[in-house]
Amino acid sequence: MTLDVVILAAGKGTRMRSALPKVLHPLAGKPMVRHILDTAAGLDAERTHVVVGHGADTLREALADYAVNFALQAEQKGTGHAVAQSLDQLGDGKVLVLYGDVPLIRRDTLRALLAPVDEQHMALLTVTLEDPAGYGRIIRDEAGDAVAIVEQKDAGEAQRAVRECNTGIMAMTAQQLRRWLPRLSAENAQGEYYLTDVIAMAAADGVTVATAQPTRPVEVEGVNDRRQMARLERTLQADIADDLMAQGVALRDPARLDVRGQLQCGHDVEIDVSCIFEGHVELGEGVKVGPHCVIRDSHIGAETVIEAHSVIEGAVVAGHNQLGPFARLRPGTRLAVGARVGNFVETKNVEVGEGSKINHLSYVGDARLGQGVNVGAGTITCNYDGANKHHTEIGDDAFIGSNTALVAPVSIGKGATVGAGSTINRDVAENTLAVERSRVVSKDDWQRPTKRG
Repeated sequence: MTLDVVILAAGKGTRMRSALPKVLHPLAGKPMVRHILDTAAGLDAERTHVVVGHGADTLREALADYAVNFALQAEQKGTGHAVAQSLDQLGDGKVLVLYGDVPLIRRDTLRALLAPVDEQHMALLTVTLEDPAGYGRIIRDEAGDAVAIVEQKDAGEAQRAVRECNTGIMAMTAQQLRRWLPRLSAENAQGEYYLTDVIAMAAADGVTVATAQPTRPVEVEGVNDRRQMARLERTLQADIADDLMAQGVALRDPARLDVRGQLQCGHDVEIDVSCIFEGHVELGEGVKVGPHCVIRDSHIGAETVIEAHSVIEGAVVAGHNQLGPFARLRPGTRLAVGARVGNFVETKNVEVGEGSKINHLSYVGDARLGQGVNVGAGTITCNYDGANKHHTEIGDDAFIGSNTALVAPVSIGKGATVGAGSTINRDVAENTLAVERSRVVSKDDWQRPTKRG
């Protein structure tokens, strides 16, 4: 049978207290609904449908890179009404109903749920909870078959004592859906069309309701407010940390790690506390990352040491490098093997050659440094004239003295030396000394000012 996946994402999420549609709030750096879409992508569905409502245009734009059909639920009249909006787009095979605010569901769980579905069987994912308050209860007959779901507000005392709960995630055939959805009624405490009512219809029609449960209850936990969002964030981060440690990564404290994207690590990587990795980050073998670092969309080569409080974005670091503490590598930074960028140094769109050093309190942008260059403390490349960026070229083995301003466009030749405190706005030839300083004036009879009485 073919498969259609229907993802319900029309709710406003009032308790989030946000203008952003609830399903677009990020979990581990990715909107919740994209977690669901990525999980569903591994099920080989023929079609995927996203039911939108609140913030529909924002959702369409945010999911423009996915091959999905959008169905509009202009009025939120319940889950049954939401699924009905996609009915005309469904094929004739299986249909899996998922929720855009239940982001941790596992693909293996969904495969197990889908397995028994045919014209004589539908499937329902249930979960057994210590505290079932707020959830719809699974009602079974004397034979133990699920025959109905009763929502909390409609449940009697005995039904509320049931601990097996509805997750809302279910699968059936398209023909079953087409038969049952028109029969839904809004005569209930909420005045909504509950998709869960199809369970009783299935039982009445002689269709067996197969049930499955997730490995962990957190798989089916939904997000309604910021507290639940934070709880799922920590759960997901704990899972990521476990996976990294299973791969051999040494985490100083697994509870103080945030991966908001993809982190690939070689052997013998060490990561200290409170580090954040965003986008796609690769750490080569033997990389050591100090505490409180942020690394985003970067490749860090083998045996590199990143000291505390460094921020690295869009950089390629070849390996055997020393960075920080308090270094900032901005997009376009390329460090060759053995290059060093030290404390309170900022780089941007710069190539730093093998063995070159920018160790202290400097800004180097829109530049290329050859091999063995030494850049002294307080050096800046003056690359921006207020309208355009300009390039600085520094040759192999050049020595740039402290507190130097290199006014681009400018070229410093191979083996040249620039004296400390100079402002260089003309090219410096190879193997020469360039010094630009004002004359020192000394007054022997000078008296320091004193405060007036």
